[in-house]
Amino acid sequence: MSTRPPEVVLVRHGETEWTLSGKHTGRTDIPLTAGGRQEAQAVGVELQVRRFALVLTSPLARAAETCRLAGLGDAAVERDELMEWDYGAYEGRKTIDIREERPGWTLWRDGVPDGETAAQVGARVDRVIAELRSVAGEAAVFAHGHLLRVLAARWLGLEPGAGRLFALDPATISILGYERETPVIRMWNRTRAVERDS
Repeated sequence: MSTRPPEVVLVRHGETEWTLSGKHTGRTDIPLTAGGRQEAQAVGVELQVRRFALVLTSPLARAAETCRLAGLGDAAVERDELMEWDYGAYEGRKTIDIREERPGWTLWRDGVPDGETAAQVGARVDRVIAELRSVAGEAAVFAHGHLLRVLAARWLGLEPGAGRLFALDPATISILGYERETPVIRMWNRTRAVERDS
C-alpha cells in the first residue's frame, strides 16, 4: 500500500487557434482546434490509470472541452477561480506587438492595463489550493497556461510572479504533490506525442 500523499494533476487545455498564433487568450472563449481535440484525448489516455476524488475545470470552453475529451467531464466541477488571467487591453494581442509600444514588456513584471495583476490571480488560485488540500484523494485541474503557472508557484509557497519560471505548453500534464510535508512539483510540462489526422 502506498503511503505517498495524494497528488494534484494539472492539465493545460489543448491547442487553439490563438495558442498557435501566440495571442494572449484570457477570457475570450476560443474553442480547441482539431489538433487540440486530439491532444485532449491523448491526455485522457495518460490519466485513465488514476482515480480522482475531485476534478475541477475552468468554465472556459477550451479547458472544459479538454476535460470532457480526456474522459473526466462527467465528474468535473467548474470553478470561476480557474479562468485564465484577465489580460484586459492586451487580450488577443501578441507579445511582439505589445513590445512595439512597450519595449521589454512582460506580463509577469509589467502587468496589463484594465486587467488583473499577478497578485489578483494569486488570490484566486489560493482559494483553489485550499480546496485541493482539503480533498481526501487525488485531484485533477483543467485550466490555462498562466493561471496554472501561478497555481504551481503558490502551491510551493512562492509569490505569484514566480510562475514566470514554469513554462507550460498546451495539452501537458504536470503533477503537484509532497515530499513528506513539503509541497513540491513531482512532474512538470509532460506532453504525449499525438499522431494527428491529415
